[in-house]
Amino acid sequence: MKGSQPISHRRNFLKAVCGSATSAAFAQPPRRLPNFVILFADDMGYSDLACYGHPTIKTPNLDRMAEEGMRFTSFYAAAPVCTPSRVGLLTGRYPLRAGQPNNLGPDSTDGLRLNEILLPQLLKQRGYKTMAIGKWHLGHNPSEYLPTKRGFDSYFGLLYSNDMIEPFVKTKHPLHLMRNEEPIELMDDQSMLTERYTDEAIKFIKSAGKNPFFLYLPYAMPHLPVSTSVRFRNRSRAGHYGDVIETIDWSAGEILRTLKEQGIDNDTMVLFASDNGPWHNLPARMLQKGNEPWHTGTKGLLRGAKGTTYEGGQRVPGIFRWPGVIPPRQTSADMASTLDVLPTIVKAAGAALPTDRVYDGSDLLPGLRSGSGFARKTFYYFRGATLEGVREESWKLRMAYPVQGEADPQPAGPPIPELFNLDYDPAEQYNVWDRNKERGEILLAKMKTMAKELGSKMHVDGK
Repeated sequence: MKGSQPISHRRNFLKAVCGSATSAAFAQPPRRLPNFVILFADDMGYSDLACYGHPTIKTPNLDRMAEEGMRFTSFYAAAPVCTPSRVGLLTGRYPLRAGQPNNLGPDSTDGLRLNEILLPQLLKQRGYKTMAIGKWHLGHNPSEYLPTKRGFDSYFGLLYSNDMIEPFVKTKHPLHLMRNEEPIELMDDQSMLTERYTDEAIKFIKSAGKNPFFLYLPYAMPHLPVSTSVRFRNRSRAGHYGDVIETIDWSAGEILRTLKEQGIDNDTMVLFASDNGPWHNLPARMLQKGNEPWHTGTKGLLRGAKGTTYEGGQRVPGIFRWPGVIPPRQTSADMASTLDVLPTIVKAAGAALPTDRVYDGSDLLPGLRSGSGFARKTFYYFRGATLEGVREESWKLRMAYPVQGEADPQPAGPPIPELFNLDYDPAEQYNVWDRNKERGEILLAKMKTMAKELGSKMHVDGK
């Protein structure tokens, strides 16, 4: 094989990256350091893709990606809202542990603390070319918080959510499209945004040459206000929202096609996920300028939505593809999270995790190859700085105040324990605390230990 490495080196690389081979078809290592692409949707519902059950939205490219790799049905974003979700993805740490559990805005004068080490910074140590395209939302003022100061060689996108402008948000800051550290365009019309991001992604992939690269593409959509170009408008049976999702699917297809055309398909791991669930509990201020309640995605059978610690807030699509390394046609109900992405990529790149901090993720690749045996057994649900729940295996305990109201929920009584078996009851309809108090108390003790470790608040005994 052209450009192949010595057999002993290739065997060692395969063992380090993939674990023991399960079949001859997947015993060949990548020809070079692997590339990594993260496609990260914004506010996409659990069932917005055809391969996750949507009856009328067509997503052939992402469906094919799932067919050619692993599709998780219990994949969790690190948080139920935008900024902390991105913190978890790029640091491998619970957002509260990383010191940024809440959202930032256009008027913020801080960001993800500067001593946090982001994924691109670790990859730069291995010679990776890195680029971020899309929504940043980890700080922009002062400039030390910008992507190009946090490990990315280049940046093209919006510094925060696409709705953080008048009339949706009270701010005097206009929304600019950025190139590296400079505003290049006032973003009055977002209809071409997904296509422009895709063009930039293709240019970056082609420019990498023989260098290994990391492409991080957090889309602006389908976060409200949803928008797409004339080219994709009125094509989906699911209406305007369906048009937006199908535009993202087109984008994923163009990126996958480019990898194949460049001859690096087998050298590249691609992940598609969402930052949190759909914004069904949106405030009235968002229902302006053509926004409709049905422009907020599909949670499927899941309870809750963005901003909540029910499954609908944090269980999201999670698809991994790496031809020749991750076998095709796999579906797993085991837990995995965006917290696991950094350790997985760092290990696959032959880099090392810093030893001066705690990581909350683990390497997914052995399980991705075999289809089982994932290390994650526990996941904690935070809403801001408050720990509200924990899942261990199939059991989930949630301790939170019952609330009144959707857009501005208010406490409506003392906190009550909610215990669900998510294998039997993924919709969280049946609280079985009274039948399983012993198991629930074990989970509650785990929550108290984690809350103490991270200095988190908890809803227990009205505190």
